Amino acid sequence: MDIAHRMQCPPDFPAVGAVAALSSLIGARAVVQPKARDDWQVVPNLWGLIVGRPGVMKSPALGESLKPLHRLQAHELELWRAAHDAWAIDAKLTELQGADNEKKAKGLASKDPAAARALLQPMDAPEEPDARRYIVNDATVEKLGELLQANTWGTLSYRDELYGLLTGMDKQGQEGSRAFYLQSYDGNQGYTFDRIGRGTVHIDRVCLAMIGGIQPGRIQEYVRGAVSGGSADDGLLQRFGLTVWPDVTAEFRHIDQWPDTPAKQTAWDVFERLAALQPASDTEPHIWRFDAAAQALFVEWLVPFETEIRGDELHPAMVSHLAKYRKLIPALALVFALIDTPDSGGVIGETELMRALAWGDYLRSHANRLYSAAVMPETAGAASLLKKIKAGALGAEFTPRLAAQKCWAGLNTPDAVRKAADVLADYDWLRRDVQSSGDSMGRGRPSERYQVNPAALAIGAA
Repeated sequence: MDIAHRMQCPPDFPAVGAVAALSSLIGARAVVQPKARDDWQVVPNLWGLIVGRPGVMKSPALGESLKPLHRLQAHELELWRAAHDAWAIDAKLTELQGADNEKKAKGLASKDPAAARALLQPMDAPEEPDARRYIVNDATVEKLGELLQANTWGTLSYRDELYGLLTGMDKQGQEGSRAFYLQSYDGNQGYTFDRIGRGTVHIDRVCLAMIGGIQPGRIQEYVRGAVSGGSADDGLLQRFGLTVWPDVTAEFRHIDQWPDTPAKQTAWDVFERLAALQPASDTEPHIWRFDAAAQALFVEWLVPFETEIRGDELHPAMVSHLAKYRKLIPALALVFALIDTPDSGGVIGETELMRALAWGDYLRSHANRLYSAAVMPETAGAASLLKKIKAGALGAEFTPRLAAQKCWAGLNTPDAVRKAADVLADYDWLRRDVQSSGDSMGRGRPSERYQVNPAALAIGAA
């Protein structure tokens, strides 16, 4: 809340950024088994998406949330440089020793072939150290695969603007990239690249958390493609369970105060503790489970939830989104447990699960906004158009072409304006007048105008 208060932005922005970042530190090192006896496991790598128009502090808020990760990355690079310098010296010594052995073997080749053969045996070269990657900003899928090969327990992909990533994967020839990202959400599946030139690259575990921002108009455009059976209709968007699209208040207060140092230090301590988290072994994670009370609460939530998404009342796109809550809710509970009760012996309590369920309810309201804006774009456009009318931006009457020339988000074509205006006309905010071309031969298209109900202008003036 301190970040949101000082920046005067919705608290959703830094909160989602922090949770996604913390989930990346856990990665696949710890998993939760939501059922008491079943071996179904959930990896808590989460995907977050914050929606807001330009200028509402999306990027600065995320930047503040990710500062601990950047500090961890800077410290890791310092350690890596020192280790790499030492490795370079050891590698050079190995090379010199090999050259010396080769020189000695040359002199023994005719006298003592066995000794010469022993000297020419390959020497154990020191392994080049890898730096842990806490955060990746912009990488091709192939490069990301190489990074995950060295960071098998997971990392975070941060994109300031996710639209480029989403639409880039819609292009022809990027089907492999989509498959890679889709699999990386599971967090516990292997992946193999077979490329001419690069050869075969196998990744034991593809585990990727993700966070980024996007503008309302662009996400609406993308969602429409995702719900209409296009190439984006493969569940990629639905994996962004931590999607928030909050209202931004018009009121602004100038805040100039020092950060809340105790709260900031507490948050940084959590980041550092989770960064030091180790798996149970080189190949196995720690397994967390619900205690008896939390297990009962989980079943109490799960049964009606499954019944709802198996019914016919929800839009298919919303069903696909909510289906990912099977992972989201247990994953959030595990993240909260590792933050607040790390010494509970691998047991998640009722308090942590209740917090996860509360987050789920809140996030669902944002998902409703996300999909309704795309499934019923005329409704969203009507709300936007009404706001402009009340502000007096179109006067007492207008044509769809005139309004489209304003290039407002969601209203940048005459057809989009027409559909939105027709919705307002149904509710008596507007009256649609169609005038013939006036040609005696009936040629030419009729023109249409929308007259504004004076009550709308009066409300705007008030």
